[in-house]
Amino acid sequence: MRILVVEDERAIADFISRGLESEGYAVTWVADGIEGDALARTGRFDLILLDIMLPGMDGLDVLASLRRGDSSTPVILLTAKGEVSDRVTGLDAGATDYIVKPFAFAELVARIRAHLRQPGQGSATELRVGSIDMNLLKRSVSRHGREINLSAREFELLAYLMRHPGQVLSKAQLLNGVWGYDHDPETNIVGVYVAYLRRKLAIEGEPEPIETMRSVGYRLKEES
Repeated sequence: MRILVVEDERAIADFISRGLESEGYAVTWVADGIEGDALARTGRFDLILLDIMLPGMDGLDVLASLRRGDSSTPVILLTAKGEVSDRVTGLDAGATDYIVKPFAFAELVARIRAHLRQPGQGSATELRVGSIDMNLLKRSVSRHGREINLSAREFELLAYLMRHPGQVLSKAQLLNGVWGYDHDPETNIVGVYVAYLRRKLAIEGEPEPIETMRSVGYRLKEES
């Protein structure tokens, strides 16, 4: 799969490119909107990661140019603007998805995989595991229809667990996937945030959705 990254901040572009290449994607990076527009319209890419604030040509203009050519290539906008109105503007302009900086790399990869699935394999922006529903664009979570307010890190941790339902994930996997750190045997940050999630997801009389697998890690039950 070929991915075009149009991003003028070199540090972010390097971070994304190296990470995606390690996941097996072929990545092309350009730093300005004019070159990004020219490459996007070639039709050679399976997905485009597009910053909004770009030199030469604004990202939304690049997106409009691409859609005028009847291209259906998935486009994920990357931006520091996280207000609902900004997300709506991007989606109305033809974006497939929208991710706000700073973001967890694991979430970016999960969204890319979702958008590269074959049709009919499920929504790219909504997750459901058992009684838990998550909307990635609205950044909303509910359990049995009850809205749950999560911090940004709690949201990212739950999203990671929901991307791997029924799978036992080690603390090292969660630390790397959500926080972007290598394994640190001294930190208990994963356990602390799992505890936060458990408290917020708890409903009296309902089973706890996150299981601790002693000496192994954690698992989000598929029925909760």
